[in-house]
Amino acid sequence: MSALFNIGYGLYVITSNDGKKDNGMIGNTVAQVANGPTRIMVSINKGNYSHDVIKETGIMNVNCLSVDAPFSVFQNFGFQSGRDADKFAEGVSKRSANGLAVLPQYVNACISLKVEEYIDMDSHGMFICTVTEEMILGEKETMTYTYYQNNVKPKRNAEPEKKKGFVCKICGWIYEGETLPPDLICPICKHPAEDFEPIQ
Repeated sequence: MSALFNIGYGLYVITSNDGKKDNGMIGNTVAQVANGPTRIMVSINKGNYSHDVIKETGIMNVNCLSVDAPFSVFQNFGFQSGRDADKFAEGVSKRSANGLAVLPQYVNACISLKVEEYIDMDSHGMFICTVTEEMILGEKETMTYTYYQNNVKPKRNAEPEKKKGFVCKICGWIYEGETLPPDLICPICKHPAEDFEPIQ
């Protein structure tokens, strides 16, 4: 399935409201699928709280993330569930005509959608929507999934940090530390400090 990673995706914060609080999630499966009238497809995993909220309310906003979005945006909207967390705990400063949240920064556009059809796709629900409002909010490019992977997501160390210390040339026992005590005696083979060398 590795060829699927070569399909290009944008990254979006999809906002909704369950009647009690605003919610948002990171999504990457948003596409225009028809024109005249315009139809937008949004596919959401059924395990996401947003899936249930949007299926119930029939409306959502697609906030198009721009390349200046920091990792904290993905932590807030993508690494926790709206069932447990208030992702808009700091409040909402802007709303669209449908009453849903519009991100105040790190987006270049927002598109308000009304669900016209729902298709069960087993693991996901596909929402076929019409556009009710659109806003241009910035000029920076839309963030793609590839850009996120290469420039935003923190890199893991390819190699574990090497320990600093000294190894006994006789038996291989390792003394960890910046400097080797001159009176060190190897606890395994009883050889002195002269028989130790720095770990490379």
